[in-house]
Amino acid sequence: MCGIAGLIDYTGGAQAFADTGKRMARALTPRGPDAGGQYVDDLALLVHRRLIVVDPEGGKQPMESPDGNIILIYNGELYNTEDLRVMLLAKGHIFRGHSDTEVLLHAYLEWGIDAFARLNGIYAFALWDKTNRKLILCRDRLGVKPLFYSRQKDGLVFGSEIKAVLCHPAVQPRIGADGLRSVLLLGPARPPGFGVFEGITELLPGHYAVLTPEGFHPHPYWTLHAAEHPHNPEETLTHTKMLIEDAASRQLVSDVPLCTFLSGGLDSSILSMLAARAYKQQNRQLHTWSVDYRDNEKYFTKNIFQPNSDAEYIQMMVDAIGSEHHEVILENAALCAALLPAVDGRDLPGMADVDSSLLLFCAAVKKGFTVCQSGECADELFGGYPWYHREEILFEDTFPWSRSVDFRLSLLQDGVISQGQEFVRQHYLDTCAAAEKLPGENRKDSRMREMFLLNLRWFMATLLEGKVTKEKRWEGTKLVPSHAFSGNFLFATVFFQRFTDCAWSAG
Repeated sequence: MCGIAGLIDYTGGAQAFADTGKRMARALTPRGPDAGGQYVDDLALLVHRRLIVVDPEGGKQPMESPDGNIILIYNGELYNTEDLRVMLLAKGHIFRGHSDTEVLLHAYLEWGIDAFARLNGIYAFALWDKTNRKLILCRDRLGVKPLFYSRQKDGLVFGSEIKAVLCHPAVQPRIGADGLRSVLLLGPARPPGFGVFEGITELLPGHYAVLTPEGFHPHPYWTLHAAEHPHNPEETLTHTKMLIEDAASRQLVSDVPLCTFLSGGLDSSILSMLAARAYKQQNRQLHTWSVDYRDNEKYFTKNIFQPNSDAEYIQMMVDAIGSEHHEVILENAALCAALLPAVDGRDLPGMADVDSSLLLFCAAVKKGFTVCQSGECADELFGGYPWYHREEILFEDTFPWSRSVDFRLSLLQDGVISQGQEFVRQHYLDTCAAAEKLPGENRKDSRMREMFLLNLRWFMATLLEGKVTKEKRWEGTKLVPSHAFSGNFLFATVFFQRFTDCAWSAG
């Protein structure tokens, strides 16, 4: 991954924030350890930290348009880079390299903000238009790549991580009442667009925002709508298979070593099989990785989320696809020691040992690989969680993964939280109300649409945030920056990152 940050100061004092730019770059270096760059003029300061995956020379940032007027800093990966390049070449554009950054810049030069709906990928970027004194921020459809900002009296501060925004002297790490309610009662999730710290907001997924001296205005460029499902079961299977294979193949593009995570579940098994098939055609062997815990076979207990241990299914897949497999065994003491560094990576309290285990696992994999495909969010989209198919949970009138608000409140001293129940309830109701319905739907189909949106905006967002947060290398008791991972495969891209609008059905 990479990291972006910057500020706009319409008083003309941007160059006075040189030290702020350096602090932003240091904060984002674990996201982009390979290279960095900075652009500054009287009004704008833009910072970029890069993890090099494709085109080391041609993808340097900040990147300027041929006339020097548009400056781009970009964190992400476009899966339709070559499709866009062909269209742009036909329109007379000339490219110096083969990076997706350059293609994105030229797409904006050709189509303006209409280019955003053409993008298939995961991204967060900023475009500075010097002539028009205009900043544009944009974020991918599902919010895989983070982008936070803080409005200032004379401009704006933004960054890939909250800690980068906090580098600005005018932005203080203060937690208000809603921040406490979010962390203590809704965590590890947080309300969409909410940055927890006072004055910090996150650009919503599928949105772009325009800053001018006259104001700041966010706009959606992609929205999910309800529609009748157009295919019969056989057509649905064929179409889904095509989408998965297409998304997986587009995400195998890399100029650095690539591997896959393999847990034995359906999503990671499908992705590893497709990657192994592609590698075999190139006379290469895929490397797969899994993680386990010391003595897990002794203490494993079945539950509704994990009815079986992974090991048996992992071995079945390794034998079937012929991968060179690596297993990382984590110790309990190391998991505990990595809890705080994991919070530092996420910037906020997250999923405790889930985050620390991911941190340690990725650190081990990074010793040999920079890019890894991982199955994520299949359960949200394909109904894998118990609350999709167990009606006693499906119809509970609350967040299905946050049913213990009373218990959480009981752990707190009186006065720490006020109106906690009301806060959680209102966010739940607002999300349900935003779910489009079709006329005449039965009660279950209607509820499934609500449940889908609850997962899309809340639970899935939490998982994506955990996956793309910066990774570091753990060495004994010392945490030192290391290369970050790029290219985590997300099942969500199968459906939502190929279309401006998406018809969907609860049936």
